[in-house]
Amino acid sequence: MVPDIGRGSRTHGLLVYLYGPGRREEHTDAHLVGSWDGFAPDPGRDADPQVALARLAAALDLRVKQAGDRAPAKHVWHCSVRTAPGDRWLSDEEWSAVAQRIVHATGIAPDGDPDGCRWIAVRHAEDHIHIVATLVRGDLRNPRLNYDFNKAQAVCRRIEQEMGLRRLNAGDGTAAKNPTSAEKFKAERIGRTETSRETLREAVRQAVAGADDEKEFFTRLREAGLRVKVRHAPSGDALGYNVALPGDRNRHGEPVWYPGSKLAPDLSLPKIRLRLADGTAERTTPSAAGSRPDWSPPARERRSATGIAEHAAVLLDGDDNEAAAQLVGVGELLDAVAQTSPAATRAELAAAARAFERATRSHVRAERADIRALRSAARGIVQAGGALGRGEDGGTTAMLVSTLVLVTLAAARWHSARGHAQQAHASRQAAEHLRIAYRQAAATPMRVLHDQGRDLPEAQRRTHEATLRAALPEQGVRADGTPAKTDALVATLAQVELAGHDPEALLQQAIDMCELDTAEDVNDVLVWRLRRLAQLPAHPGEAPRCQQAGTRPTKTSTNRTSERNVPTAPPRPAVSDPRSRPPRR
Repeated sequence: MVPDIGRGSRTHGLLVYLYGPGRREEHTDAHLVGSWDGFAPDPGRDADPQVALARLAAALDLRVKQAGDRAPAKHVWHCSVRTAPGDRWLSDEEWSAVAQRIVHATGIAPDGDPDGCRWIAVRHAEDHIHIVATLVRGDLRNPRLNYDFNKAQAVCRRIEQEMGLRRLNAGDGTAAKNPTSAEKFKAERIGRTETSRETLREAVRQAVAGADDEKEFFTRLREAGLRVKVRHAPSGDALGYNVALPGDRNRHGEPVWYPGSKLAPDLSLPKIRLRLADGTAERTTPSAAGSRPDWSPPARERRSATGIAEHAAVLLDGDDNEAAAQLVGVGELLDAVAQTSPAATRAELAAAARAFERATRSHVRAERADIRALRSAARGIVQAGGALGRGEDGGTTAMLVSTLVLVTLAAARWHSARGHAQQAHASRQAAEHLRIAYRQAAATPMRVLHDQGRDLPEAQRRTHEATLRAALPEQGVRADGTPAKTDALVATLAQVELAGHDPEALLQQAIDMCELDTAEDVNDVLVWRLRRLAQLPAHPGEAPRCQQAGTRPTKTSTNRTSERNVPTAPPRPAVSDPRSRPPRR
């Protein structure tokens, strides 16, 4: 059950809308289900609706007129209350009880108070009502409406439980402001799929992702095609900023400006400055990062970001302040990936970034934490530009997205453990979008790997299957209960060995890097970890090369590659020592 509260100054105008046909003829059978005394005129049931509507407006405004100049300018309190999709339809009597509990909880008309404000509840659809009240009490004082939205939310949670309705997640005051009804109707009228507020919020988030300083942030906003207005102090220092979409104007022909703080709590200029103050880590050359010189810049940056994201997942199990900061950094990384992703995965990655935005804000402060590695990874991806949806670029997109699925699920666990219901739900939503994007990005490279695994000589295949059974004895099925396919992982182990690594040792290292319990398919996750650790092509159409051309590969225990700015995560206790296993036959 979702309450939505607003204020206005035209009682009669609001009633005309509520009892009218609606903007799309969606209002049907408008009628009262409750009022302050039970005897208010009902235009929906009166033989002369226009006269009844005028009488109802006059009755609601009686105390406002009596108060005169003491009445508030916006004296109309309006609260729509909607049940969740799939909920049963409530009767008029049940909606009346809901309205009475809300006006009591918010202080509009407390039970037993003869001087409570005048109010009505109008129903013109099966799934919601509108509560209208005028904000002058019988003693001509104004009601105390502190935290009325929070109080309405709290009573709706209790009503859901008592009436057997779908229980929604409680808010904590850290969510971004929802678009108003006027903004939604305007978007529909001009044919936009989302409101200006939502478009601008996403554009500002993408502009700040990996930005090096304030100047670059504002430059990115302008390059994205936004109108930008910076507010300056007399000293010349910037105090804040406003953004507007080109062509978005009000009835007076003026641009519709939105301050950053009204887009989201963390998009005000002071909050952005705190994030930019962390800086970004120094960039390194591709050779220093252990990357092959024939990989494209987008592929190199995605590989490096994968290791950084894996380490962020480990830190989510640590100090709360550190974890909260990592969530902010992961949000920047998702925004960077979404705006530079191939066309095939762009929609789902953008949806994942939008969902995870809610998971980056809670009352746990992100203090004393270093997220330079994540911000550097986001910056590198943005500067490298868009990735192609094929070849090595497409393969490294799948590699990074596979890891981001586990990171967002780790975020969901962290939020759930702290009672952050909305943030946990947002993290799980992001994970679902990422899983869809992963399947799209990984389809071709995984198909090639499965073919390569099936084409291996039987003896070599059995050897690597034995290695898998020893390391993962309980991983015979996927998370959805279907049999796990090991062909791609077997092919990768064979290529790991050909590239000069010890398959058993490197497999154990991949297993110990980060938890695998939430993986939809453990084999897929390990394929990408092994290919990154061994510097194998993410797109397996190219055969792996030995580290030294013209020489026979020499096995090493791990042969780790250095990752740019990635602190080494402490491994979990090893399941067993690879050196203690029987030699392969």
